[in-house]
Amino acid sequence: MLGVVGGSGIYDLPGLTRVSVEAVETPYGAPSAEIVRGWLGDTGLLFLPRHGKNHAIPPHQINYRANICALKKLGATHVVSLSAVGSMREEIAPGHVVVVDQFIDLTKKRVSTFFEDGVVGHVPFADPVCSLLAAALADASAQEGARVHQGGTYVCMEGPQFSTRAESRLYRQWGVSVIGMTAMPEAKLAREAELPYATLALATDYDCWHEAEEDVSVDAILAVLKQNADLARRTVARLARALPDPSGSIASGATRSAILTTRSAIAPDVRERLAWLLA
Repeated sequence: MLGVVGGSGIYDLPGLTRVSVEAVETPYGAPSAEIVRGWLGDTGLLFLPRHGKNHAIPPHQINYRANICALKKLGATHVVSLSAVGSMREEIAPGHVVVVDQFIDLTKKRVSTFFEDGVVGHVPFADPVCSLLAAALADASAQEGARVHQGGTYVCMEGPQFSTRAESRLYRQWGVSVIGMTAMPEAKLAREAELPYATLALATDYDCWHEAEEDVSVDAILAVLKQNADLARRTVARLARALPDPSGSIASGATRSAILTTRSAIAPDVRERLAWLLA
């Protein structure tokens, strides 16, 4: 069951069969939108627009915990993020895609864990992306004609404003590949939920470091988004035919030995809130 989180410009996935719409309750509130459940061939698919159907939720107000929890409760075995990003490298041109393998988290106000209120858990996160899912995602995108850059670092900023020129130049010195506003804490929560996770980062612009280009604007981004959206949908359809076995993922069993708190010391209400995960 492939969970797909659609980013800017991707608010639906045509071609699904046996479609239903699921309103999911979670202990963390409502997800960004109702989740569309359907099938692509023999693979079940769950689609969730990260910013809501009408793009009304800014990056810093997305309920990331509810989104990941809802996908897990509906049976997702993998999660793929479709994400619009700015390119931080000359060779990653607008219209190219990057299947990243690392993240730098610069977010400031977002809740990034399910473990709180008397439960302490530390999941391994050195390699935040499932390499098996990332390889399958890169291959699917390449087969659909994309110029794919496999591997790279995604620096996640708080937003919703774009970077200053000084910030953009600093991130370039760090050697990052792309910049965006939504990968964190999504990837962290997916790992805690033991879900293999990968990001298809769709480059829309060169951010403001690239002096030969105009400064970043919503109009320019939207123009490239329209081109990228169809590619992303085709990539998902192809990926659905060749999902790797989730049991071989680095995410498999990630939470099993992560919790340090004595089970008997966990309050009943907290245990109930985490039942979807601890079970």
